[in-house]
Amino acid sequence: MRVGILSYPMLFQREGGLQIQVRETVAALNHLDATMSAELVDTARQRLDEYDVIHIFSAFNGNVRVVESAADLGIPVVLSPLVSPTWNRSSGFRARVADRLAGRISSYNLQSSYAQTKRALQLADLVIALGEAEREAIVSGFLTDRAKIRVFPNGIGRQFFTARPEPFRQRTGIVGPFVLSVGSVSPYKNQLGLAQALEGSELPLVLIGPVAREEQAYLQSVLRSPWVRWLGALDHEDPLLASAFAAASVVALPSQGEIFPLSVLEALAAGTPVVMTQDSALHLEGADTMLRKVAWNDHAAQREAIISLAALPPERAGVQSLVEQFTWQRVAVQVAACYRELVPEAQGAV
Repeated sequence: MRVGILSYPMLFQREGGLQIQVRETVAALNHLDATMSAELVDTARQRLDEYDVIHIFSAFNGNVRVVESAADLGIPVVLSPLVSPTWNRSSGFRARVADRLAGRISSYNLQSSYAQTKRALQLADLVIALGEAEREAIVSGFLTDRAKIRVFPNGIGRQFFTARPEPFRQRTGIVGPFVLSVGSVSPYKNQLGLAQALEGSELPLVLIGPVAREEQAYLQSVLRSPWVRWLGALDHEDPLLASAFAAASVVALPSQGEIFPLSVLEALAAGTPVVMTQDSALHLEGADTMLRKVAWNDHAAQREAIISLAALPPERAGVQSLVEQFTWQRVAVQVAACYRELVPEAQGAV
């Protein structure tokens, strides 16, 4: 079976969870067996109908046009939409009303991102959500048929389970307790709010992640705190990143919203407890003492959760056990089953 993987054109011009998800999924699919061949599609040189099935990551950034093209050619489409779990019946209704109003005002020459996302979800043959919260957002916010949605969480690289803190401490000279935040530096990720929440706690804050040119002023505002240190961006495969997760006392991700954040899974795999936004599709049974969720703008709750976890850290093996089932190999098996559900006659073809 030949599988074409697509997302928006500028995907690999930055680094983040989606980029990692795409690369790891493709690699794991190609390691399954000889009947599976998955590759990124170069739309300038390849046609969609060269593939048995098309898998599109993200329902945004114009990707609805890819779904439409594949549907017109009769090629089955699997869509991993990455819908925010904040969507619900009420917000979906408001978006549809706004979309109709915008259409009337513009003589239907204007289409909202909500309308494009909704159409992509409706046209896709199967939809893969990363968690139950995302599935509910897709159903309630975008009126998608529940029967065609599958729930498969992301995987975690094995290097995070085996990471040790010593390389990070030796390279950076950071020897005591500290809070780690990994992700692009921006108001949406809320590093400034995190720094303000930790002010006076005597817990240094270490930031790892890229910063866009337009966010340089924001970064400088975060770095005004003497307790904040920014180490720049690290490649996802850099052993220093996994070591940083293992060395941290607490990993914090108080962003305004997350779907299924890989950095949280990777921190837990390294045995480090996490404080994160409550607006997320990530849910782990029995994780309340190791994974604390708070409102992104509640500084007091963030501070209390971080300090309490740093003062009485859970046993690392117990933290790791929360996510030991999350492997990219397992993801590949589940996703491949979706492809074969849509194209059973191509199971033996490469």
